[in-house]
Amino acid sequence: MKIQAVKLYENGFMTRPFALGGEDGAEKFDGNVRYRSSIQNFVIDTGSEVILVDTGLPLETPDMVADEKSQIYIGSRIKDYVSALKALGYEPSQVAKILVTHKHEDHTGELRSFPNAKIYLSPEEADALKLEGPNVVRVQYKDGPYHTFDASEKIADGVYLLPAKGHTLGNSIIVAECDGLFYMMHGDITYTDEALYENKLSVVFEDQAAARDTLDRVRAFVQKNPTVYCSTHTPLGYENLEAKKTVDLANPPAPIPPGEIFKKEATGKYVCSVCGKVYDPAEGDPDHGIPAGTAFEDLPADWKCPRCRQPKEKFNRA
Repeated sequence: MKIQAVKLYENGFMTRPFALGGEDGAEKFDGNVRYRSSIQNFVIDTGSEVILVDTGLPLETPDMVADEKSQIYIGSRIKDYVSALKALGYEPSQVAKILVTHKHEDHTGELRSFPNAKIYLSPEEADALKLEGPNVVRVQYKDGPYHTFDASEKIADGVYLLPAKGHTLGNSIIVAECDGLFYMMHGDITYTDEALYENKLSVVFEDQAAARDTLDRVRAFVQKNPTVYCSTHTPLGYENLEAKKTVDLANPPAPIPPGEIFKKEATGKYVCSVCGKVYDPAEGDPDHGIPAGTAFEDLPADWKCPRCRQPKEKFNRA
């Protein structure tokens, strides 16, 4: 089995309140403290089939603009998803299965590029994405308990999909077993590994109690099993993978501050930093009473992302 990171964005940042403030309140954490941010998804080559874990943002998503007030900035684009996958040596036609951790667009944006692959995801996320058809597998977690998790679905030898609700109502985790290690590709259970070590939830969840239960199960899992923690939104995700570095909750790694941020001109559009939804003033949000031509600054204070229902402050300029 071979597991690689599909690297998509680099040189971003997130603030400590965003990454750790879900239960205690963002105001309890120093907003001047930043962690590195990126975006990467993962590909599992079992030797007999190619399996993707999430599929990045849509090709047409505009790049965000760094803003000192941003709670999270995903960084500058390295490659679009399909190009990044090809750089690893895989063509879309080779992909047999796609495992979706959750519905947000930075995890599902290029599902459309793999029409022949079977898509595995929870029923809740399938409903949210309105996915249907013979290639959509609504996972029922029918294969019994898996270590600290009450249920599982075996996808292939050594590859399991686990229910991990909270961040979204149908969130899932993928674990791949290889050479005595457990590679945990978890979507957004945490946004940065510091939150795993400090036992803190981010400010982004649809069910706080379920998110807490999931994080407790993850921490119990990594205490009992040598686990490589493969995150989506921090470079630690691929750094852990490439070094085969396992979690040791008693010895947290020293945080590495973000580097220099590349800045570019804004287009006038805004992108949700949580789910990737683009607000285009030229189109507005007619489904929620916002006419075309409405500048982002003129949106009502209580306007929320049409997809993930996060508030305006979670949007970044693009």
